[in-house]
Amino acid sequence: MDDQNKNLILATALSFLVILVWFWLFPPEDIAPQVAEAPAVGQTVDGATPAPNGVASAPLAEGAVAVAPTLGGSNADTRDAALGKTDRILIKTARVSGSLSLIGGRIDDLKLLDYNVRLNDPSEKEVLLSPAGGPQAYYTLYGWSPAASSGLEFSDVPGAETPWALESGAELTQSTPITLKWDNGKGLIFRRKVAIDGNFMFTVTQSVENNTASLIRMAPYGIVARQGEPDVIGFYILHEGVVRASDGEIQEIDYDDMPDQELSPSEQANIDKIAVENAGWIGFTDKYWMTTLIPATGQKFKSVSKYSARSDTYQIDMRLPTMDIPAGKTTEISTWLFAGAKEWEAIKKYEDGQDVQQFVDSIDWGWFFFITKPMFSLLHWLNGIIGNMGWSILGLTLVIKALLFPLAYKSYVSMARMKELQPEMEKLKEQCGDDRQRLQKEMMVLYKKNKANPAAGCLPILLQIPIFFSLYKVIFVTIELRHAPWIAWIKDLSAPDPTSLLNLFGALPFAAPGPESFLAIFSIGVLPILMGVTMWMQQKLNPAPTDATQAMIFAWMPWVFMFMLGRFASGLVLYWVANNTITFTQQYLIMRSQGVKPDVFGNIKKSFNRLKKSKE
Repeated sequence: MDDQNKNLILATALSFLVILVWFWLFPPEDIAPQVAEAPAVGQTVDGATPAPNGVASAPLAEGAVAVAPTLGGSNADTRDAALGKTDRILIKTARVSGSLSLIGGRIDDLKLLDYNVRLNDPSEKEVLLSPAGGPQAYYTLYGWSPAASSGLEFSDVPGAETPWALESGAELTQSTPITLKWDNGKGLIFRRKVAIDGNFMFTVTQSVENNTASLIRMAPYGIVARQGEPDVIGFYILHEGVVRASDGEIQEIDYDDMPDQELSPSEQANIDKIAVENAGWIGFTDKYWMTTLIPATGQKFKSVSKYSARSDTYQIDMRLPTMDIPAGKTTEISTWLFAGAKEWEAIKKYEDGQDVQQFVDSIDWGWFFFITKPMFSLLHWLNGIIGNMGWSILGLTLVIKALLFPLAYKSYVSMARMKELQPEMEKLKEQCGDDRQRLQKEMMVLYKKNKANPAAGCLPILLQIPIFFSLYKVIFVTIELRHAPWIAWIKDLSAPDPTSLLNLFGALPFAAPGPESFLAIFSIGVLPILMGVTMWMQQKLNPAPTDATQAMIFAWMPWVFMFMLGRFASGLVLYWVANNTITFTQQYLIMRSQGVKPDVFGNIKKSFNRLKKSKE
């Protein structure tokens, strides 16, 4: 067997091994929609004192000793029932809808109008936030913590049960902010102004009007709380849980790691706290959605994550420094709340326009971030021009192949020269006989004289491995590929090809087996079959190895890959088909330009003849 085929088999086998391990560790996502059962609703904890309806625990200012207020009432069986227990202010924009509770002033009802739960079914939209006291409670809470030196009780500041009144505005829209007001009856008037932009960013401005005769000291805070274990994918390559930026560093804490955080007394139990000096934020991130607390750049704060086992509540805090409010004065502070889809373009605009540093890194770009980030930027740019993600993936493939063309050209030229040297190499083998050392030395001289590199054939294939993994990551984690159609039967590029060989692509009167069936791996569609065919055609540029075992491995490799990758996202398989086709074309033309004429149809005919003889 010549060195060219040895190199190709080695590279293909290595690719096969890497993808096999990848497939075993990170199986394709089950895309069947699942309806999670509502978790039992517990109670949150403030210090050592529980709040009965799952209301998040309020942090304490430096030196404060207080217990959190509780929220009266009983838990609700459904989300709608929980919403109906409090007076509400509607939230309406072109992209979100929901409401804000006047009890506690919580933003706890938010739907994302651009995102359907199921493909092509607008009847049900994705729900992001849900009220306390209901199933899967997920909400925000803002307030003030009195310093010990202020002489105030916890009941003197707004908290979870504060009955806010609407001072201005009728409903929260992009053009009409609302202002809430609460008078504590002891000389302090609290206001909270809430505004929202055209995407997913809320601006929350908290103010205190001090009508007492003395200076008051208190600290503002923001909270996001989730009750019950979140319904996560649990995929190794995807982070779900807390994500925080702190002065140039990104930290991630998985939901299942939060209960293991170091224990300490009182409010510090199960807590993780980081002091941020200049720029940062903290949020909960899921695959496509995120809820994030963001102070202004340059604002010092403490970002806190904690878990309460007693109430089964996951919580993040944004704790701002204690502020002095002189008698007769008003003090205010503004922060942001991002609650919505992790759209790259929107997040990038917040990063650039509002100086929310490292906000794009809230998307989990993975280990190959230096490839995935520019790769997605290019894909997004192409989609902006083309208007279809499927064709944009094909355009991305062309760009990648163009960038790698100089290396591919050198590789294929070297392979062509190796082909030309085959007769001389056979002569050297006859001359050297069993003297391996002499044969190796003579071959190295021959390679050097003719500027041929026997390892050159491996490089184009090996370079595809990190590119393949990076594109897999991009397709898996970015919301822009979710429910993105291409042509005809491909309605969702983030999902496997829906057609199936097992029912002859819909010709037979029964459905293909679902992803839970062991037959699913054989239920491959049109795109995976095209991938196998293009890989097989690429092999036929060279004669099969003379060794029978190696020839058999070589022959089966495309079809093994076809079944292994058949249940991967169709966008990834589309890339593989395009890559194989372009590689075949490049290699064929370059080899011909070097005087080597690949006998593709002859090699195909020989492979069928060998198959026929093996059966006889």
